Amino acid sequence: MKFFVFPIKFIFYYILGLIGILAVSIAPEVFREKGLYNFVGYIEGFIKFIFVFMDGESWSYSYKGVTVDFLDILWGPYLYSLQIIGGALGIGLGIAFILTIFTVFLPRPLTSALKKVLNLFETVPDLMVAFMLQLLIVYVFKYFGVELMNFTEFGEEKVFLAPMITLSIIPMISFFRIMLFIMEEELLKPHIEFAQSKGMSKGRILFSHVMKNISPSLFSHGKLIIWGMLSSLFIIETIFNMKGITYYIVHDFRPMVIAISLIMIYTPFFVVYQGVYLWINHESSEDHSKYKKDKTKWNEWKIWGWLSTIKRLWWQHMHNGKFAIGFSVIFILIVTSFLYSWVKEEPVKHINFMKNDEGRIISAPPHKPFGEMILGSDFFGYSILDQLIVGAKYTLLFALVVASMRVIGGFYLGIVYHFHLKETRKNWLDRLVDSIHFLPLSLIAYLLLRPVLWGFPVLGWDHSMFERLVFEAVVLTILVLPLTTVLIGNELKLLGKQDFVLSAKLLGGSNKHLLWTHLFPHLAPRLFIIWGQQFIQTLLVLVHLGLFHLFLGGTIIKGGLLPDPPKSGTFEWSGLISSTKDSLMTGKYWIVIAPLVAFMISIIAMQLIVQGVKEIQQTKVGVLVSNKPIKKKHSLIKKKTYSPAVEDFKLIHQHTFKG
Repeated sequence: MKFFVFPIKFIFYYILGLIGILAVSIAPEVFREKGLYNFVGYIEGFIKFIFVFMDGESWSYSYKGVTVDFLDILWGPYLYSLQIIGGALGIGLGIAFILTIFTVFLPRPLTSALKKVLNLFETVPDLMVAFMLQLLIVYVFKYFGVELMNFTEFGEEKVFLAPMITLSIIPMISFFRIMLFIMEEELLKPHIEFAQSKGMSKGRILFSHVMKNISPSLFSHGKLIIWGMLSSLFIIETIFNMKGITYYIVHDFRPMVIAISLIMIYTPFFVVYQGVYLWINHESSEDHSKYKKDKTKWNEWKIWGWLSTIKRLWWQHMHNGKFAIGFSVIFILIVTSFLYSWVKEEPVKHINFMKNDEGRIISAPPHKPFGEMILGSDFFGYSILDQLIVGAKYTLLFALVVASMRVIGGFYLGIVYHFHLKETRKNWLDRLVDSIHFLPLSLIAYLLLRPVLWGFPVLGWDHSMFERLVFEAVVLTILVLPLTTVLIGNELKLLGKQDFVLSAKLLGGSNKHLLWTHLFPHLAPRLFIIWGQQFIQTLLVLVHLGLFHLFLGGTIIKGGLLPDPPKSGTFEWSGLISSTKDSLMTGKYWIVIAPLVAFMISIIAMQLIVQGVKEIQQTKVGVLVSNKPIKKKHSLIKKKTYSPAVEDFKLIHQHTFKG
């Protein structure tokens, strides 16, 4: 009987994923035809499309009397994209593994320097990496006559190495940071010290014990990294002029094409992760989530109680140099943006033609840097510096809000996931959200947001600016919320298996006590890492959407015989990204370099915040629950030899069972 359980579960979970994909596939058409708030119309369209999808004749269409099958058209591009993803993933994971092993054996100063270099590379958007690689190839060929590699698809000649290299950079850095962080944490545990006391070499400990123990956490984090790769694939295929699977999704908005393409992308990753999941969990069916069913009310989780804690922690963290610098940069950019918009009558300077004293035209848009415009202007004649200052509040606040909603929502839903769901329901939920894990975030966001953000002001917007901003924030949050929920829930599950947590459960600790006293101090550094990743990911999604002229708050489209290019109504930073290809290919580098540098500065600032928090949490794990500084305890130990006393047991009792 057990032989048939796994196939049945596998098929059932796969069908759940297909249902999620079909729901996404009809969204652009339903939003366009029936409106944003027509929930009943959406359900009707979804049910209707399920029957259409199950009809085999709907998988083909007739063109000039010839019947064409969708699979015949999409199969070649799909294999092409799959080769690029597989090659990039192999390159990124392989280099990250080698760097991690190499870094563990390095002296601490060299390790710190390597981390800084890789952190700097992570700040460079994939869009900029791709174009810089293309320009480098052209430069070398032009001056040295050597063609390093193909950098664009031309005719039947496909390009492989350049997109693989570009796509592998972000997963390589992400895998390296995650592996190094959890490996350093694992090396501090008691069983590692015991292995060292037995005389085992560092290499044997690393490969025999550490790698095995960090695999579950690395496996969970891998979903986030692969998701980021799939989003980047959407952009890479556009930049390198590749006709992969995402090309047909963007250029053909029919629900059937979207559904088949997304299912093809989703299937191999689902099969791999589902297979590994079944292999890992077949050994033990013990449910470690059976917690004491206390009568904790929903309002005792104190979501607003964070305010006093955040205020105290903010002052503590401001003493860390990295945190202070990163926080100050983002805070100053946002405050300056508000003040600049309020003080100046014309926040964004606009000049059509620059003339000399004699009245002769000396410059037309886009104006070069320096002179009246320090950073130059865009193709419309608007000052780039003014746009960066005015748009900072929209870009940064939006990214902060979305990242916070993802992590806070994921944390509290992760509590429900960990404490209140049985193991079978957790498994069901994990498989349910797998369909979201392996779909390109930027592509799905583009499909869902275009019907709402793409508008003709002459005809009037269907929704207000506030509605468009809220809708975009909600969409970008909901698309990631299931993943962060399961990720944080699984982290709580792994921590819940530790001996000190099991001991606290046996002693009768309530769910609230276990969470805030034992689990949260160890989870906090990982939450900050996830929060920083989500902030960076949101900025990158804005960059990706900007390349396709989909701007924060809405895209202004003007008709006519000579229509202007799409324009942002809020001057947010991704509005300048839309002209990236034309700017770099025509030598107008200043138009795109400035906003990309602004994105990089913001990403670096967030990295400094995360690094500062991580340093503090690693040196003082109990910073969130203990009010006494560690220095006092160390000073007592130095002054006298330790001997057990009644006061010691009182102190342990107070710290262990308080709250």
